Amino acid sequence: MRSERGLAYEVDGLRFSYDGSTAAGRGPWILDGLSFTVKSGEIVGVIGPNGSGKTSLLKLLVKVLRPQAGTVRLFGQSLGELSQSSVARMAAFVPQDTYQIFPFTIAETVLMGRFPHRRQRGPVIGPGWEGLEDIRLAQQAMQEMDVVHLADRLLSEVSGGERQRAVIARALTQEPLVLLLDEPTAFLDLNHQLDICSILRRFKEQRGLSVILVSHDLNLASQYCDRLLLLKEGRIFRIGTPQEVIRPDVLEAVYHCQVLVDQHPVTGLPRVTLPGPLARSLVNSH
Repeated sequence: MRSERGLAYEVDGLRFSYDGSTAAGRGPWILDGLSFTVKSGEIVGVIGPNGSGKTSLLKLLVKVLRPQAGTVRLFGQSLGELSQSSVARMAAFVPQDTYQIFPFTIAETVLMGRFPHRRQRGPVIGPGWEGLEDIRLAQQAMQEMDVVHLADRLLSEVSGGERQRAVIARALTQEPLVLLLDEPTAFLDLNHQLDICSILRRFKEQRGLSVILVSHDLNLASQYCDRLLLLKEGRIFRIGTPQEVIRPDVLEAVYHCQVLVDQHPVTGLPRVTLPGPLARSLVNSH
């Protein structure tokens, strides 16, 4: 699974608008002029306020959306020239909204992650399309995401956190070289948040997996990501290590509020603690 190539993604001059306009002054650019790279075996956190373009960026990176300008290369290949199934064999996307109305069980849902690797033609879903290796990989992913005991439950019948873990298991079953996740811990309790972050780190170290994750949790992003890409109004405000991005002056310029940043007592990485006004009120009350 480990890639020998140095860069997972190369993004140059990316511009995107939902109204399809490319002419100046004809509608807002959701993303405007993004250029960056993601290395193989790197975890990159995408952070920024609501509406800054984080989810749109992930969708562009897996060809769910297409840009009006700029280029995206996935392991050296132009994304625009790759088929959707070719992209899916290299990059797996876990959206924030994982609700599914179709009556599939957890096991069936996870097994669907093998579909991009099918060699034969046939129905999208039908009996007998999966092989023993597909079933083994699905079972392994369910064990890693702690959903084996839910295998026969319908996806629509489990909690939001359980559904989220199942969808991540489906993505892992794709055996991707890059995993893209939109708020992967949003519906999870603290224990499973830590489990998912630990799994991502382990896959990065053992398999060379590249991870791009969107998160509103600045502390989680700081502790588990190698680099952070901070968006503001569709542009890159700063990209760098957590020490370079999680700074009071940088966060205040983007989020328009004062924060306190100190070092985590174990990792030494930046930690956002209390908003300035709240901290002052606590100090004044003593």
